[in-house]
This record gives sequence, structure tokens and C-alpha cells, in this order.
Amino acid sequence: MKKALVHDWFTVYGGAERCVESFINLWEDFDVFSLVDDLNESDRKTILKGKKVQTSFIQNLPFGKKRYRNYLPLFPLAIEQLDLRDYELIISSSSSVAKGVLTNHNQLHIVYMYSPVRYAWDLHFQYLKESGLESGFKGFLAKYFLHKLRVWDLITANRPDYYIAISNYIAKRIKKTYNKEAFVIYPPVDTSNFNISEVTKNYYITCSRMVPYKKIDLIVRALSGTDRQLIVIGDGPEYDKIKRIASENVQLLGFVEKDQMLKLLKESRAFIFAAEEDFGIAPVEAQACGVPVIAYGAGGALETINGFYPQQNIEVERYSGVFFKEQTEESLIESLNCFEQVESRFDKNVIRDNALRFRTERFESEFKELIDKLYRNWKLEQN
Repeated sequence: MKKALVHDWFTVYGGAERCVESFINLWEDFDVFSLVDDLNESDRKTILKGKKVQTSFIQNLPFGKKRYRNYLPLFPLAIEQLDLRDYELIISSSSSVAKGVLTNHNQLHIVYMYSPVRYAWDLHFQYLKESGLESGFKGFLAKYFLHKLRVWDLITANRPDYYIAISNYIAKRIKKTYNKEAFVIYPPVDTSNFNISEVTKNYYITCSRMVPYKKIDLIVRALSGTDRQLIVIGDGPEYDKIKRIASENVQLLGFVEKDQMLKLLKESRAFIFAAEEDFGIAPVEAQACGVPVIAYGAGGALETINGFYPQQNIEVERYSGVFFKEQTEESLIESLNCFEQVESRFDKNVIRDNALRFRTERFESEFKELIDKLYRNWKLEQN
């Protein structure tokens, strides 16, 4: 059986690329396809085990590898130019257009979906606002091409034979967007690299790329000028903006090496997470260190954190975090106050056990079992 793996783009070693890494751990004979490939050699060796990626024509356009997003209107055409005729099993790893590859009735196509195209669907208006494209000629073009992308995305909804979602939250969005049912397999988190510290220091921590939807500015505003210490790890487009609103009790460290990040994380009082994520790996990594999480109660966080809301009468020892109801400073502060009242009752081992539900070995076992089952059923139907 010849197998093809199609991924939207290879540019960084992020959460989706960890999934690709697991796919190749399971099946070393994948041929790999993508719109563009700009991985450094270290990440290529880790993710792809040195495999060569067969790319689309966007790879060869001016600045195609670095500024591939500028060619968004060409994504559908580019993904359809990938020739997969020789493959019996195709797995697409998709948050954009990978699910739209062309296949025929003699091929089994299964998509592992991180999200329907965010900037075309649920984040459409937020994307236009943050990109300054709400008006003007450029705005008109952006809206037109996103409209065309939505049309194409719906047309291609029937191309995969099966959908697998990274969370129940995403499965609901798949149902809403494409009217398709999806299996759910949570993505892998390398919990083995995280451990509990006997030391807990007097600071909170958050780690993230600084982009608007991560809401790092909300966390910084809420804690600035208080007697609470906050460490912020990460950089990105919003770094300078966030630096301007941070007071002396907030340390912005920018990018830090993995070992330093791990030490700071596992010695913190709690990890603060204010985004509405599809899954959210960072809160799971914090829990793998036995660190409680104070999180916005929406999206994937409701599935990865065993949390409670302020005013609930519960046995704290059984939980791994506290939720806040709204993405506001007041709601976050309410949950911080609640956390501090019961902080000593959290059990680090219970918190870590919750994170172990998402370990890499569990993902690879569940994913292989499901793919093998779907393939067997498909072969029976073919015969």
C-alpha cells in the first residue's frame, strides 16, 4: 500500500508538525507533500526523519517560502496540482487547504483536522480587523478572495472519506461548517519532557507567541500594577505593544531556550491562559509539571483542564485549574483571587495525571488503531 501525507506547509516546529512527526513514527514509508517547505535541517530531521517534501509551485514563486501567505488566493489551485494518483492511502494534516487534494474512488483519504480554515470562517472578521483590511481597495480584494476560498472549501468538503478532529470543540465546528461527523483524537503532547518541581516560587507565568487572539495583553493589563509577579515568555508582532503596557511587576523575557522555559514553568504558582484555542498544548505542558492552570473557560481548555469556576463548592484536590468566564480583566482577577484562596489544596500529582491523558504514546496508539480500522472497512467495501 503506497501512502501519501499532505500537510499545509512546513515552516516551523509547532503543534501540527508534532502530529506529522507521530504520523511518520507510525508509518515510515509516507511520501510527504506540502504547499511549501522552509524547515531548517534540525527540525526536518526531527519531524520528517530527513524525508524530502514534494512541494507546490508556490515554493518557487518570489519569496514563496517566507511569505507564502501572500499567495493565499493561489492555495486552492496549488494544492490541487499535487499529483497523488499513485497512492492508495492519503492522510491530510489540515488547518487550511490540505484536505482539498484531488483523489479518486480507488483511494482512501482521511483528514486530521486542526480547524476549518480559521480566517475564512469563524475568525473572518477578526482577521480583517487585525490586518487593517476592513475597508479600502485592499480590503475589498481580501474579502473577495476569502469569499472564493469559502466557496472552494465547501466544494471540497466531500473529498475526504473521513474526518478526525483534534478536539470535540473542533468536531462541532466541522459539523457546523461542512455538515460532517468527525472522530476525535486529541493531538500528542510530549509529557515525558516535563516533570514536577518540589520548589514553587512567587510568580505566575504565561508562554505564547504574541499575536492578538492569544490575549497576552489582557493578562498583562490585569496583573500590571498589582503585587502579583508575572513572567511572560514569547515574542511576536504584539511584543512592543505589550511591553508598553507592562509595569515593573511584569517581566517580558521574549524567546527563551527550552531548558530555561521548563525551569521557570515548573517553579511557577500557576500558568495563565486567556486564549480560546482549538486544543492548546501549553496548558497541558504546564499541567505535566504539576502546575495549576488559570484559563478562559472556552474551546479546547474545557477538554484539557479539569477546572472549576469561582463560587463553586468543590474538592479542590481533584482539580487541575480554575476557569474564568469572560475574556476581561475583571473575570481573570476574580479567578486569580479564587485560586489564591485554595492554592495550597491543589495536588501536583493529580494535576500531572490529568496531563498524561494526552501523552504521545496514547495519540500514536489511538491514531494507528483508527486508521487501520477505517482502512480495513474501506477495503471490504471496495471488494
